[in-house]
Amino acid sequence: MSQQDEQPDEPVAGADQVEQEQVAFDITDFPGGARSAIEAVLMVIDEPVTEEALASALELPLEDVGAVLDELAQEYAQGNRGFMLRRLGGGWRVYSRPEYAPVVEKFLLGGQQARLTQAALETLAVIAYRQPISRARIGAIRGVNVDGVVRTLLARGMVTETGQDPSGGAVLYGTTDLFLQRMGLDSLDDLPALAPYLPSAEVLEELASEGLA
Repeated sequence: MSQQDEQPDEPVAGADQVEQEQVAFDITDFPGGARSAIEAVLMVIDEPVTEEALASALELPLEDVGAVLDELAQEYAQGNRGFMLRRLGGGWRVYSRPEYAPVVEKFLLGGQQARLTQAALETLAVIAYRQPISRARIGAIRGVNVDGVVRTLLARGMVTETGQDPSGGAVLYGTTDLFLQRMGLDSLDDLPALAPYLPSAEVLEELASEGLA
């Protein structure tokens, strides 16, 4: 056996190992450290990111990430920026400030009206407060057919199908995370106390029995 045969084979780096080497970093090596690294991530996300996800990706303690996010949010709020950092829908994201909504809408849509119609807003409110709820019951509350409006809300991602009514098999609808983001809510618990002004479940059952729901 030759000397070359006696030499053990050197380990060959696999794809996973190469990838890990490529993404390995020390957060303190970046200009601005963790603060700037978090800002860099916030600039590229298209949906809210949780503190846990940031901490995992940047290999930082969870409490440090939370502290940086709070600090950035306060700094942006006090700096008269055109944007703000908010915790909505369970995660953090940079948003344009509400005061500049007309400017943003004109830029993106060429001045076209982008707001939901009154009918869509009323239907969305019923779904938000009475979800999960069927189209028929939404129509019973509003007193009109809502099929077209619900389709619009589905297309815009504000509501989604959440299942079926066990008793009748009707499709049930509820709001989405996008709804929370657009409404500036962290969760449905933050909705204003308007539910008492909507028909109760008992009233809806009476309407259903009369063929109106």
